[in-house]
Amino acid sequence: MLDKRGCGVLLHPTSLPGPGGIGTVGKDARRFVDLLAAMGMSYWQVLPLTPPACGNSPYSSFSAFAGNPLLIDLDQIFEDGNLPAISYEECPDDTCVDFEAVTEKKMEILKAAGTNFLLNNAAPCKQEFWDFCNTTPWLHYYSLFMALKHRYKGKPWVKWPVGLALLTTEKYEKASVELGKEIGVQKYIQWQFFRQWRKLRTYAAGKGIAIIGDIPIFVGYDSADVWSQRELFFLDSKGRPTAVAGVPPDYFSATGQLWGNPLYDWEALGRRKYDWWIERFQSMYGLFDIIRVDHFRGFEAAWQVPVGEKTAINGTWVKAPGTSLFDAVFAALGKLPIIAEDLGVITPEVEDLRDRYRFPGMKIVQFAFDSGPSNPYLPHNHQKNSVVYTGTHDNDTTAGWYNSLSDARRSRVNHYVGSRGDDTIECLIRTVFMSVADTAVIPLQDLIGLGSGARMNVPGTAFGNWGWRFTWNMVADDLAANIRDQVEQYGRYNPS
Repeated sequence: MLDKRGCGVLLHPTSLPGPGGIGTVGKDARRFVDLLAAMGMSYWQVLPLTPPACGNSPYSSFSAFAGNPLLIDLDQIFEDGNLPAISYEECPDDTCVDFEAVTEKKMEILKAAGTNFLLNNAAPCKQEFWDFCNTTPWLHYYSLFMALKHRYKGKPWVKWPVGLALLTTEKYEKASVELGKEIGVQKYIQWQFFRQWRKLRTYAAGKGIAIIGDIPIFVGYDSADVWSQRELFFLDSKGRPTAVAGVPPDYFSATGQLWGNPLYDWEALGRRKYDWWIERFQSMYGLFDIIRVDHFRGFEAAWQVPVGEKTAINGTWVKAPGTSLFDAVFAALGKLPIIAEDLGVITPEVEDLRDRYRFPGMKIVQFAFDSGPSNPYLPHNHQKNSVVYTGTHDNDTTAGWYNSLSDARRSRVNHYVGSRGDDTIECLIRTVFMSVADTAVIPLQDLIGLGSGARMNVPGTAFGNWGWRFTWNMVADDLAANIRDQVEQYGRYNPS
């Protein structure tokens, strides 16, 4: 799938337009797929679709398997007959998600819909719902986790009563009975997310658009995964991490990034033949056609930071299983289309792991102009088996990045891409399309020429991220035709 020339657009579904204060998988998502098809694109790349926890980040989630309820299209819930009416309360700024307001309103509506559905024995699709419950292995633990989190006012699981925090069989069975109604509602919400996403994915496939998903290597500490399978992580007898994940100082941060995720006990996972990871990949390929593995280098070695450190500076590299893990995954599931996010501190060992499986790596053009002509991110140094981006969700928009450069560096960029200075972003995008790399992906913000106000995330900052949304009036009437012309010219056109 990634071995022929193609092109895609990076946009997280929360950034879509539409009512309700946040993008969903409803009609605006289908309209966006239509736009991609009109451009001649092959791919839609999204960020993780899991339910966000700390700072509303899709990379910090309550579950590595569950879907984000905020992405559910309420119009489809209404059409299912589970709600008498829907009242949309728009956030004041249509171009930024007010996560607190949206979460409060939307979860109230979804819980009401779930209650109505479960009480109505004649509700349509009831058997489909029960089939989903019976064939989704992670679902009950996740639903129980969220029901308990609600009971204990959102506190992290480590602060619950000890019998529930350090879950025992007796407490599991008792809580499953006591919280049966709340658990049922959580299962209904997940069912709706997955059935709606499947409809959207089917629609995209009908337009020739494959979806690139994203799988973070680590999971959140306050998650159903860590709570229910503590033995797979380095935790002490009270369930607290003994060390946490991050990355050392790099392009994005002089003090590194202290993520705080618990680290895997790879030996314990290995004794189980990596069954948890196999289940995770299998689940993700039920959602996506291709997966970008975030922080790929962590499968060769991960940056381990002692608990209590204020920054990620004082960490050490600790080896990970690499080939043993991927061999087990491929033996169980077959060869999978994977993009390796190989940014940051990359060693020959990481490159060997990537190349062993012929995973395409990533080339970021914004990184290309801070050194000489041998810079690997310059398009003339790209490899065929790679994915080239102007920037990612962690970068400023290309317009914002360009405007922040010194005069000398802007001149260097203009000279390289052949710009007069007033069309640099368009020239950079054209340079990406021209790259020898098989796959090119452009964030929507760059295609429509937006500045730093449309940035999705600033790494190392906990709050104020992930909220950007676009509106349809930002998309010029001739955008699709102009992009399609370039995509055709540089051999990336998707005739589907």
